[in-house]
Amino acid sequence: MKYRKNTVIAGFALAAIALHLLLRFGWRAGAGAVQAPLLAALILGGAPLVFDLLKKALRGEFGSDLLAGISIVASAALGQYLAGTIVVLMLSGGAALETYAVKNASSVLRALASRMPSVAHRQREGKLHDIPVDQIAVGDSIVVFPHEICPVDGVVASGHGRMDESFLTGEPFEMSKARGSLVISGAVNGESALTITATKLAVDSRYAKITQVMRASEQNRPRLRRLGDQLGAWYTPFSVALALAAWALSADPIRFLAVLVVATPCPLLIAIPVAIIGSISLAARRGIVVKNPLVLEQVDRCRTVIFDKTGTLTYGKPSLAEAVVAPSFSGENLLAKVASIAVYSRHPLAGAIVAAARDQRLALLEVAEVAEAPGQGMVGTVAGDRVEITSRRQAAARAAAGLDRLPPAAGGLECVVIVNNQYAASYRFHDAPRPDGLPFIEHLGPKHQFNRIMVLSGDRDTEVRYLAAQLGISEIHSEKTPEQKLAIVRHENTLAKTLYVGDGINDAPAMMAATVGLAIGQDCDVTAEAAGVVVMEGELKKIDEFMHISRRMRLIALQSVIGGMVLSVGGMLLAAGGLMTPVAGAIVQEIIDVASITNALRAAFPPKEISDF
Repeated sequence: MKYRKNTVIAGFALAAIALHLLLRFGWRAGAGAVQAPLLAALILGGAPLVFDLLKKALRGEFGSDLLAGISIVASAALGQYLAGTIVVLMLSGGAALETYAVKNASSVLRALASRMPSVAHRQREGKLHDIPVDQIAVGDSIVVFPHEICPVDGVVASGHGRMDESFLTGEPFEMSKARGSLVISGAVNGESALTITATKLAVDSRYAKITQVMRASEQNRPRLRRLGDQLGAWYTPFSVALALAAWALSADPIRFLAVLVVATPCPLLIAIPVAIIGSISLAARRGIVVKNPLVLEQVDRCRTVIFDKTGTLTYGKPSLAEAVVAPSFSGENLLAKVASIAVYSRHPLAGAIVAAARDQRLALLEVAEVAEAPGQGMVGTVAGDRVEITSRRQAAARAAAGLDRLPPAAGGLECVVIVNNQYAASYRFHDAPRPDGLPFIEHLGPKHQFNRIMVLSGDRDTEVRYLAAQLGISEIHSEKTPEQKLAIVRHENTLAKTLYVGDGINDAPAMMAATVGLAIGQDCDVTAEAAGVVVMEGELKKIDEFMHISRRMRLIALQSVIGGMVLSVGGMLLAAGGLMTPVAGAIVQEIIDVASITNALRAAFPPKEISDF
């Protein structure tokens, strides 16, 4: 609405100026006719702008744009209609340009939202009905045709196939799907149609959550924008004082107007948001979703970085290191059965099991059904056997036979296998660090001024210490609950600004408490909601890119603000000395506006080097 209003006023002012020049120099009309278009522009265009600025002033909002309102009123009072109309054009056109720039800079974000389907195929009584996605109810049967985008989170009710989830997870492979498999909205179906049971409303599904994260990034007002308001708080009285001094010393009210016209500081309030949204767009194209633009300013000031272990400093894809199998079971046969249901899970340990089976060239078996309740492990029917993959803690609570043979706990990760309610095996895993982890950790201090680097993990102490030793991290906090993680982060916040990097639901409380919370991998809705920024591809290099985008955004924004102010002050001094008329001042200020906004638009375009890691 404001965009349309400002665009109409700007168009009307531009037409009035063109008609004024035509009447004056082309048709050489009388003075009254020559000034009529400009007077109409001041009344119909300038008056609404001044009224809006007056309402802001009554609310105590004394921004730099208040100077434009004073200039319009002074121009009308002193009969300088052309100068006043140019200010109207500058103010309304600048506001319209801001909206346009923001709208185009965030086109990448809108593309994500527009990708989601609007129609779903609901199955009832054997018949398909196309319905709007927002009418899907929990429990509805939805058919996803081949190559369609899944419209809602759910569980496969019938069919076998594969889905490409890389757009959401950053993992460059397709996931197998069978009855009981979880599916996420936004995933692209493969060659086979699948019937799913909706487990969430469309508005609560994974894809919708990510879209909400995107939209939230455009609605938050970061502190760097307030910096422009703070600069305007002293710039406005300075400009008015200089204009009054020029009037008093020269006894010429035209100089007062000329100074105010030059002082009109549109770039101060336009260039900053353009730089911010441009940086958000650049980050989005790099696979980095900025949920809260405030983090773009804050991350460069963080001096303590806190890492979760699994999925951040490691890939979260451990390898099977040891299999302790009960005497009554065959190791290879058991591994084939376990891998046959694990292939339908996205859990890191499931991937390790499947990889181990493939390394041993074991053929996977047909799975009748599979289920994976959050936090409860996985269960499936394979070759007539009920196979469960669970944790030591969950197994201890079961009444399965043979649990007395469960070996003592060892360092690292493990899972317990139960077949037909009988203990079958314990699988132990090792999660190797990312190969780029050590150089990344080493460069954080020299390149980004981090004074402290620590690992904060819920994993076993032996596993955390093994990883930290490989990465050269000496400060370790292991076997911590989410509540303990939160307490540690809050304490660190009292010492310095903190950056928390994690990927799991147990990181969410600590992530929200940190100065900047960064989720890596996009594997959890809760984590994405808690984080200020989400690195969807799960690469450490992307964290470095985000920090460089942040630093560059702040530099470009300040260049635009300070540069615009310096040029404006120079023009004001010339106007105060009588060397610039109000019309000339308005033209000069328009040039300054364009220069500042053009510089700010650089933030949306990638530099030659976006990372030094």
